[in-house]
Amino acid sequence: MSAMVYSSCSITLSGASIPIDMKTINVQYFENTAPLVVNNLSLSFTEALKDRIRSQSRLSIVRGEADATMEGAITGFSYAPVSVQATNNNTAPLATATRLTITVNVKYVNYKDKKKSPDFEQSFSRYTDFTGDINSQEQRLIQVINQQLTEDIFNKAFANW
Repeated sequence: MSAMVYSSCSITLSGASIPIDMKTINVQYFENTAPLVVNNLSLSFTEALKDRIRSQSRLSIVRGEADATMEGAITGFSYAPVSVQATNNNTAPLATATRLTITVNVKYVNYKDKKKSPDFEQSFSRYTDFTGDINSQEQRLIQVINQQLTEDIFNKAFANW
């Protein structure tokens, strides 16, 4: 006599643990409320977050009523010297490297299965260091930080570590 055992499992490469009955998410526009404002930061961050969800999950992004919502604001955008080079006595020291930091406050509400994907409200902050003039690098640096922030936010909402 032989017995057959059937097992059902699912594997996801992204590590996402999205409730099976969750199909839609409303990702609202993230306003830039930071003291230092970059014109396209709100749009580029919001779109980067939507792209992360589209590429790493099966969720459909919708407007209005959804199985989950994600909203928030960009609360920090700042530059600070990281390393300083000494100069002669008559000249101020020079920053040889500068850090760009972006902070985002995110509120996530899951209307389906709070055990697999619990609600949260949290600030996320990431930075990258650079040398030279910011004007020629700013958009690329923002893109790098947005990628890091959206990964952190996605993992907090959907990765059941």
